Amino acid sequence: MAKRSRILGVLAAVVLSLAPTVPASAAPAVSATKIGDTLLDATALYFVSYDGLVNNDSFQQSGIFGYAGYQYAAWYTADRGAVLARRAGTGAWQTAVLPHKLTVDDSHNVISMGVSPEDGRLHVAMDTHGNQVFYVESVAGLLSAPASHAWTPAAFGPVQRTLNGVDVGAITYPQFVVTPERRLQLSYRTGVSGNGTDELAEYSGGSWHKLGKWTSATGSWTSGNGVTSTTRNMYLHGITYGPGGRLHAAFTWREGNSGVLCDAGGLANHDTGYVYSDDRGRTWRNNAGTVVATTGGTPVAVGSPGTVVDPLGVDHGLMNQESQAVDSAGQPHVVVSYVPGRFTQCVTNYSAQRKQYGRTFFLSRAADGGWTKREVPVAPGSTQRTKLVFDRADNAYLVMPYGRIVAASKASGWTDWTTVYTPDLNAFGEVDVDDSRLAATGVLSVLYQQVSTGTTPSPIRVADFRLGLTRR
Repeated sequence: MAKRSRILGVLAAVVLSLAPTVPASAAPAVSATKIGDTLLDATALYFVSYDGLVNNDSFQQSGIFGYAGYQYAAWYTADRGAVLARRAGTGAWQTAVLPHKLTVDDSHNVISMGVSPEDGRLHVAMDTHGNQVFYVESVAGLLSAPASHAWTPAAFGPVQRTLNGVDVGAITYPQFVVTPERRLQLSYRTGVSGNGTDELAEYSGGSWHKLGKWTSATGSWTSGNGVTSTTRNMYLHGITYGPGGRLHAAFTWREGNSGVLCDAGGLANHDTGYVYSDDRGRTWRNNAGTVVATTGGTPVAVGSPGTVVDPLGVDHGLMNQESQAVDSAGQPHVVVSYVPGRFTQCVTNYSAQRKQYGRTFFLSRAADGGWTKREVPVAPGSTQRTKLVFDRADNAYLVMPYGRIVAASKASGWTDWTTVYTPDLNAFGEVDVDDSRLAATGVLSVLYQQVSTGTTPSPIRVADFRLGLTRR
């Protein structure tokens, strides 16, 4: 079944588009201008684990976001306390320290935030990597009527180990999304790397309830060396509602049996897949529109037909959980990175070879379901992930490790990639971005932490960029 799925994926994918595009010289130049840089905390918690920081991991999805004219950010300070901050427009940041301290030095244990529009509450899920979540919710109206509420710890309820009594078990990667009906959903993984499933929960009427599992950890998959793996997990590049109400999920698979690799120094990720849901995550369709899974029923599996849109074997150091975004026409675009075959067909040292040979690729879906893949001509020079955002004119921006911004115009068909901001941030590597503020105001906010050594605390800051077009 897995081989059949890969064949269908090859047929569905458009590996390289040869369609004519607007010459770069004819398209307006995309630009990014830094217009502000504010300090959140001079002594934010700092330690490196899994090649990342707990205050800046790309899968956080909502470590910084905007809502109703205010912006919100979260991090752990030097004494491990969880801090939430807000500002009105470009005003001063206000902070509130929650009664919780990070329990373990693990960069997975990020702070994720979400808002339930129906009652204006802020929801916080944090400090979890295969354990019960630490969850906090605010008083009603804190985000929908922010000027009417003081930003203090008193605005938040107690730290809970369930979602208001709903036990979701031991989880990892909590990510909040809001449905077109203004309901809040929580995406999370149960199980472990190489043997886990993705699940959804939903908040409505002031209560949480579980929708169930929608991905599978089981089934056989055989690599090019003839070794079979029978467990895995799906790593999401994102889970995003588009302007038409469609829920998009691009992903890669991580195999549980490392014997599928050509060398133990590699990373057992393979393929870029894509599914979508038109009923708020209840049923899932493949790239061609065929229902392949139901949440709480038959899940998306490695053998689900038509779900692979860019085939790639396990031996290229493919990064998991990179980035996706949806344009104004409702079409998804995905960023992936790996070591191309022109450098090696067998990654033997993941860290060193990704830094030296890793390349970034931009995958785009057209209205007819065809996918186009192009290599971005700026190497990341890092093992870490890139974030993708679109401005209000659908020009694409990649916020690469260290804060470098590389962009391409829609007018060129996203072919005229160029560096529009060379970083002077002294950022550690991965950053988090506020795409909601970008959509509302045309300003991109980048949450970053500056490089330190050992466990010496370092500043965490927010840089603001005005994005747009300039004439060549």
